[in-house]
Amino acid sequence: QVQLVESGGGLVQAGGSLRLSCTASTDIYSFQAMGWYRQAPGKERELVAFIHKSGTTNYGDSVKGRFHISRDSAKNTVYLQMNSLKPEDTAVYYCNTDYKLGYWGQGTQVTVSS
Repeated sequence: QVQLVESGGGLVQAGGSLRLSCTASTDIYSFQAMGWYRQAPGKERELVAFIHKSGTTNYGDSVKGRFHISRDSAKNTVYLQMNSLKPEDTAVYYCNTDYKLGYWGQGTQVTVSS
């Protein structure tokens, strides 16, 4: 069973930055894509960012230009650098593989205060 372990969430003021990490228990190149969804209270789970096996990236409209996804294959880890954070970015962020078809992390809370 593949495990995804997230870290890096927390409380930050609006305009601040956080970096999330997701470490897989296996080679991340065994997945076609790896990335993040988020879910705020009362809202549907929303795509944040993905990085494909090829290296191409895909971002949700609400985070384009502010968030950046990257990976370190030697560490089997994907990172989400979140800049210029807004209160509406407050959510639980979930690491995922293959656009909901694969594995999920346990989630990490990100809270942005105004």
